[in-house]
Amino acid sequence: MSLVTYTVRDHVAEILLDNAPVNALTVPMVDALIKALDRAASDEAVRAVIIASAVPNRFCAGLDIAALQGASSDTVHTLLDKLYVQLSEAQHRLGKPSIAAVSGAARGGGMTLAISCDLIVAADDASFGYPEIDVGMLPAIHFTHLPRIVGRHVAFDLLFTGRSFAAHEAQALHLVNRVVPPGQVLEAARSLAATLAAKSPSAMRIGRAAFHRAADSDYRRGVWYAVDTFCRVAATDDAREGIAAFVEKRRPVWG
Repeated sequence: MSLVTYTVRDHVAEILLDNAPVNALTVPMVDALIKALDRAASDEAVRAVIIASAVPNRFCAGLDIAALQGASSDTVHTLLDKLYVQLSEAQHRLGKPSIAAVSGAARGGGMTLAISCDLIVAADDASFGYPEIDVGMLPAIHFTHLPRIVGRHVAFDLLFTGRSFAAHEAQALHLVNRVVPPGQVLEAARSLAATLAAKSPSAMRIGRAAFHRAADSDYRRGVWYAVDTFCRVAATDDAREGIAAFVEKRRPVWG
């Protein structure tokens, strides 16, 4: 079964996450996503990229928490290195604008996928959130960029309460570019991609690289610290309890 599908239409590569029921992130799935981005990067016919979901009402629920139960520190480090470091590098070398088309829920690692793109289009009924704290984990990658986007105090609220928030709040916080009616998110992303694909490919490639150097240098440095932070907290007793409680569908009992 393919975890990610890849098609090209009108100079736009569409990468669809397809790991039902919630597009939970695993090492094979992140590998498939990075491979698809590299494929788009090397295809001169592709001038823009869309990342969306083939699973109804779900963009991405984040890391496969159940798979982390009992996982070795090396396994956790490998997954986080791929999601934080290698995915960031794949986006950086893409050379073409990328758009996340978010319908349904984007949580945790799903936020990482969306934020890694240059633009985010969301359905009106989409929702967002960083629930890692609820299972004794930390969304460490977002410590780097989120305070610069939404402000320190709002970022702390989102990251440390674990609350979910709707598409219009995400837009008001400048996390989402456009909000469209349910069922129209992919078409809206295609329209935006067509606008970008019509621009000069060389100007887009050079300009995007310069933009990333100017805007994302702290983010790219921060990913290395984020992997270390996540792995350290994942090794704690509280994280083990949080994961067990999630799998057993009960409230965690913190030490």
